[in-house]
Amino acid sequence: MTPRSVYRVVSIAETITWTLLIAALIVRAASGVAIVVTIAGGIHGFVFLAYAATALLVAINQRWKPGLAICAVATAVVPFATIPFDVWLERRDQLAGDWRTIKGDDENWLQALVRWMLGHPAALIALMAVAVVGIFVVLLLAGPPGK
Repeated sequence: MTPRSVYRVVSIAETITWTLLIAALIVRAASGVAIVVTIAGGIHGFVFLAYAATALLVAINQRWKPGLAICAVATAVVPFATIPFDVWLERRDQLAGDWRTIKGDDENWLQALVRWMLGHPAALIALMAVAVVGIFVVLLLAGPPGK
């Protein structure tokens, strides 16, 4: 899978979970059944974190400027914003190319770490999973927003 395809899949998943969460909020308002928001909110929260991790990984690989990486993560906060941002990135050729698995003369330590991780996909997947699950658990323990 290319950076473009990975980013796109997670971007679409993030949008789908926004739809689930908004639908759950409507169900709760109409019926008073609160558990649907708990379930949809948990799913959305997990996918949101996975999107943020993926956006950062792709940003480092594609050598985006920090502001662009921050914008990519920030789009997940606004419902459905990841899709138009994905289109914007595509139009500006920011998702083109493959994963950087060969050492470049101009790479910094973070890019070298990502290159190493891309050469060891099991370690990369495990690290991302541990990070996303760890942050998700901390946020679950902290409680829902506003409480």
